[in-house]
Amino acid sequence: MAHAAVSLPEQPRQRVTFDAHPDRYRHWKLSFDGPVATLTMDVNEDGGLRPGYKLKLNSYDLGVDIELYDALQRIRFEHPDVRTIVLTSAKDRIFCSGANIFMLGLSSHAWKVNFCKFTNETRNGMEDSSRHSGLKFLAACNGTTAGGGYELALACDEILLIDDRSAAVSLPEVPLLGVLPGTGGLTRLTDKRKVRRDYADIFCTVTEGVRAPRAKEWRLIDDFAKPQQFAGAVRRRALELAELSDRPQGTPGIELTPLARRIDEGGYHYRHVNVQIDATARTATLTVNAPATAQRGDLAAILAAGVDWWPLAMARELDDAILMLRSNDLEIGTWILKTRGDSERVLAVDEALAVHAGNWFVRETVGMLRRTLARLDVSSRTLFAVIDSGSCFAGTLLELALAADRSYMLSAPERADAPRVALSPLNFGAYETVARRSRIDSRFYAEVQPIARARETVGRSLSTEAALELGLITAAPDALDWADEIRIAVEERSSLSPDALTGMEASLRFGAAETMETRIFGRLSAWQNWIFIRPNAVGEAGALKVFGSGNKARFNWERV
Repeated sequence: MAHAAVSLPEQPRQRVTFDAHPDRYRHWKLSFDGPVATLTMDVNEDGGLRPGYKLKLNSYDLGVDIELYDALQRIRFEHPDVRTIVLTSAKDRIFCSGANIFMLGLSSHAWKVNFCKFTNETRNGMEDSSRHSGLKFLAACNGTTAGGGYELALACDEILLIDDRSAAVSLPEVPLLGVLPGTGGLTRLTDKRKVRRDYADIFCTVTEGVRAPRAKEWRLIDDFAKPQQFAGAVRRRALELAELSDRPQGTPGIELTPLARRIDEGGYHYRHVNVQIDATARTATLTVNAPATAQRGDLAAILAAGVDWWPLAMARELDDAILMLRSNDLEIGTWILKTRGDSERVLAVDEALAVHAGNWFVRETVGMLRRTLARLDVSSRTLFAVIDSGSCFAGTLLELALAADRSYMLSAPERADAPRVALSPLNFGAYETVARRSRIDSRFYAEVQPIARARETVGRSLSTEAALELGLITAAPDALDWADEIRIAVEERSSLSPDALTGMEASLRFGAAETMETRIFGRLSAWQNWIFIRPNAVGEAGALKVFGSGNKARFNWERV
């Protein structure tokens, strides 16, 4: 499991991994009662992912959230009869006190940012499941709910707070630590819960937070209950939320078996995904392989394949590869996206995904693909798609090229092995970005004509010239210039400032449409990234550094 294999990020060869299993959880307990699953947070103080801090008061670090992500995945796939997930605490009078402050104070800037990104994605994934999969989430806050703990509650559909005269919800990061709530808290207050700005201003600047009656009045929670009635109120509301779901009943689940991943100095290697790292060039080549054999498209065969069904197996591997690269290979700034295999097999899988979209397992598989592809959108890495002979950028796998910052496709019309691309119906809505638009829609800024022209080609094998004319690719070098043009593009990109590229890419990828998610990743996270390197937060006398020492923070009073 990840906990045994991880050390400080200054030792990158001792990598973070994202493997977990309920039998090895140290911080969560998972239980089931009919359509309701309860995830109980019971953080082991001595179970930190890295040394140097204790996880007191149900505070969390990356290891706690790795387990949460794993538990959510297992509920999605292994327990299709679950309709409501209740998140609560086993600790008396404390729900969750948020991200561990001492962990943040000890961590490098990169560790803090990657930690916040992963926790953001996990919480966004909860909301994605609520929108698309019929899973509803209820935060049963049985005690004080602070910082990231309240942000976890905010990711739920509803929040129920115990009214015991001491429990409160709070976002104390600004007054207490000199930083911002790191997991979308400010944005969810305004965008999701519609908390009035003046109330939100007060709320975010008082360390003690707001107790139950006023919290409900200000829309910070949905309801509250006295201690004697709290458990009953949680149960009733969980069952009411379950009635809103269309997840099946009495249906067997699909066990998520461990990934077969091999790690060496050259990269990460899976059955369907291969990552080859070139440390000198600071690049990683991610190659996604089409199904090795034709996949049967009838529902019985799909369910029988289960975890080994190609789209799910591939999505799990790609998801893991993205997380591994982001956490362990910080200097690998350019990811080159490639595919290999038979495009017709990919399109056949897409057809099955579309035909059986109403089946719970197919729907969850599409959800897994959607969330995995969205990780690419928010990763602070350059993405170049290289479409050459042997590629199979078709349908679902074409999303990789559409997610890229640029795509290069070999122009070799005289060759029998000239690359082709193809669109499927899934390219037009199944895999929405964090802007909640398809990548085709985002590419053309929702302009009707180019989208309609692209849609007319669904299912057709498109040459390089046709793809270029439709606007589906960036450039089409011929065979004579191909190697040099790719090399020069990659070398030029690798020579640029990583900080400037991160800001530029995020600004361009999110385009004209703005959602709660893009505001979290493109605005709130950008501010937090800046604040995390300012001396007012992390200097020797910064608020985050002196917390718990008895000393008072010393600020530079300039407003910049």
